[in-house]
Amino acid sequence: MRQGGDPYADPEPSSVPRSEAHLSIRIDLTTGRFGPGKAALLRAIGETGSISAAARTLGMSYARAWHLTEDMNAVFRERLVDTFAGGNRRGGASLTPTGEQVLEIYESIRAEAEQAVAKELAAIDSMRG
Repeated sequence: MRQGGDPYADPEPSSVPRSEAHLSIRIDLTTGRFGPGKAALLRAIGETGSISAAARTLGMSYARAWHLTEDMNAVFRERLVDTFAGGNRRGGASLTPTGEQVLEIYESIRAEAEQAVAKELAAIDSMRG
């Protein structure tokens, strides 16, 4: 569980400073949801090659990361993350081509939306206490 928060809440992407107003994009599908937490998990799995290492990077439990990974794999027609068992190589995980594509599309949607409302976000940010 993440410290001080809802264990089921999506973590905020670490690339966005908390001092600035920003959009949090969540895509609601008939089969589930995909938002910033799952995108961050996919990105971390791609970078680390491991669900466990990705979980540590994001400050979540391995069980939570595994659950989210299984959830993502169930939502889409094709798996987003492939896992392989241990042995001499130990275990690991990698993004499938579909996983890479979903992450790329999500990041594009997020970036375009933030760019489209940049002035409005700056105005809101300037009004904070």
